[in-house]
Amino acid sequence: MHVERILALKGNDVISVTTNETIGVAANILSKNRIGAILVRDDDGFVRGVLSERDIVRGLADLGSRCLETGVVELMTRDVVFCGPEDDIDTIMAIMTDRRIRHLPVMRENQLLGIISIGDVVKFRIEEIKSEADAMRQYIATG
Repeated sequence: MHVERILALKGNDVISVTTNETIGVAANILSKNRIGAILVRDDDGFVRGVLSERDIVRGLADLGSRCLETGVVELMTRDVVFCGPEDDIDTIMAIMTDRRIRHLPVMRENQLLGIISIGDVVKFRIEEIKSEADAMRQYIATG
């Protein structure tokens, strides 16, 4: 299975904030949308970073309550790792594990197509394994 299949099933909605938003605004958006990370984009729509719950927790530990008034650009991860729609799930799982990241924006020729999480990847990998097991059972049952 490839990333494009995950996007086809889950959708390609991307929630983002601009580089001039505060951590407080971003945290509110994360909470309302029940997501673990948000893309940070500049005024032209280019991805400049990813802000995750982990980033916010680190900011709270370092800055206390003033963290909420801090700009997202201060805490976001700038070295964004992207994947392509043609990347296979095993490769994506390895990247996420090796880099210890839970969200990957999906890009094709500088166009943002969506974002996938480790939860999305695991969910669809489990479905793939179940389908393979069902096919094997069917094959065995029919002889």
